[in-house]
Amino acid sequence: MDRFHSMQVFVAVADTEGFASAARKLYMSPPAVTRTIAALEDHLGVLLFHRTTRQVKPTDAGIRFLEDCRRILADLDEAEESVAGAHRVPRGKLSVTASSRFGYLHVAPLLIEFLERYPEVSVQTLFVDRVVNLIDEGLDVAVRIGELPDSSLTAIRVGSVRRVICASPEYLDARGIPQVPEDIRAHDIVQFSSLASKAEWRFKGSAGDIIVPFSTRLTVNTADVAIAAAVAGRGLTLVLSYMVAPEVLSGRLKIVLADYENASLPVHVVYQEGRKAAAKVRAFVDFAVERLRVLTSIN
Repeated sequence: MDRFHSMQVFVAVADTEGFASAARKLYMSPPAVTRTIAALEDHLGVLLFHRTTRQVKPTDAGIRFLEDCRRILADLDEAEESVAGAHRVPRGKLSVTASSRFGYLHVAPLLIEFLERYPEVSVQTLFVDRVVNLIDEGLDVAVRIGELPDSSLTAIRVGSVRRVICASPEYLDARGIPQVPEDIRAHDIVQFSSLASKAEWRFKGSAGDIIVPFSTRLTVNTADVAIAAAVAGRGLTLVLSYMVAPEVLSGRLKIVLADYENASLPVHVVYQEGRKAAAKVRAFVDFAVERLRVLTSIN
């Protein structure tokens, strides 16, 4: 019995939920598919499918075997592609995720340049302000800000970003520049809830952490709104340094209390499969790491 062929037939029957449909997919006769599954069940000593006149469904044993078969066949495909050279030429669809503003400011321009360099690659992005599970959502690469949990994914650190407090020059001229963390109590605050869910900010002092509670009339859940409000003179806001890099460079915002900032947050490029990743993934990771190490020097 050709065990790899039997696995391919088994997966096709499970995917199409039928022997005849699997036969059409594999260009086999229905009796040949039926014989292959019967021989596989005899070999394993278990029933792989529940059969009715209307459909074919995997048994509990079949479901467990299906997961293993998919993995084994994927490994075989990868080995064949590697020999054939597919791992040397980047091609196919590449899916990338990042946070919304970092994706817009830094990842999107990088992807456009990457597409120009590799014409056989297409790109799909998912820029959202949540941690995306690469495996569950079928994504190839993530750019993540913050400490990473232990996982089977490969992560390459490319830099770090600061948590900064900033305000417009006009606001600071009118209300004064805070010199120590406790001074923020006398200021208007635009609270960006993704970085501070409570109405308090944490600072680093010479004797340890300093926690300063405050009152606010404006709490927002997106960095864009917090930054726009700060530029408009609505008060101090706490954001990540890359988020306000354009505004700081242009002079529309100024950073204050820099001596009391908490530790910077790491930035990683995260992907699956390590050395065995497909050429499109490895090419993009190398490309992204080189450029993001320059970009995240905005610290």
